[in-house]
Parts: sequence; C-alpha cells; structure tokens
Amino acid sequence: MARLLNLMTLASALTVTASVALADGHMSFKNSGKVLPTNLPFSELVEVGDTLYLSGQIGNKPGTLELADGGIAGETKQVMENIKTSLEAHGYGLENLVKCTVMLADIGEWGAFNKVYKDYFAEGRFPARAAFGANGLAIGAAVEVDCIGAK
Repeated sequence: MARLLNLMTLASALTVTASVALADGHMSFKNSGKVLPTNLPFSELVEVGDTLYLSGQIGNKPGTLELADGGIAGETKQVMENIKTSLEAHGYGLENLVKCTVMLADIGEWGAFNKVYKDYFAEGRFPARAAFGANGLAIGAAVEVDCIGAK
C-alpha cells in the first residue's frame, strides 16, 4: 500500500511539473538522429523545466535497427553508449541521470547487465533504479533502459 501511495505521489508530482513547465513554455522535444531516425513516433529526450526524460534505449547500432553483437553484455554496452550519445547530443552527460528503469527480456541476466552498467558511473554515484523482466522488447532486444535526469 505504501508503495502504491509513493507511486501515486510521484505521478502527481510529475503531472504538476509538466503542467507548470507547459504554462511557462519550458518544454522541448528533442531528436538528434544520432542513435535512431528522427521520424519515429517518440522523442529521444524531452526537457520539462529542469527535468530530462529519455526514451527507452535498446542496444541497436546507431543509425540502424540492428542489435549489437555479444548477447546481453554487448547489448548493454550499446544501450549505455546510446544513452550517453543522446545525452551528449543535447549538452548533458551520464552524470545528469537520477533514475533509470531497466527492462530485461530475461531477468536471470540481471547480474550480467549490472557488470557492464556499473562501469558507466562513478563509484557511489549511481542513479536510483528499478529493474524487471519484460516480454517482447522492441526488435527482440535483450535489454531496454529509460532514464530521468536533471539539469
């Protein structure tokens, strides 16, 4: 019950943040084209006030819908490089991330994911995170990660 209340409070806070940002004109939708084509029906990154919302990234090779080689390790490395590329294209970096959500086609690969993921952050400076098993990630990906950041 407490977790449900926390989620409801978070959803309310995000709604208020988005509403204030819209009213102030501080919302922008960004696509660099450096990871995925810009004609897909979502934005790579949305800025709402001082908050950054990154769309989920899979381990595709930039400019293609072909997954990186090497199974979960190879795809995780490519996911993190794609996130880094998206952030840098808009003037930010991995240090701006405050929360990531990880979706794994096989939750049993959580340890292998972590082995690669941890190398992208300074020790003790990891974003808050949730991870869960998911069925049917885009183009048969083994992993997808979406993130929230702060300016």
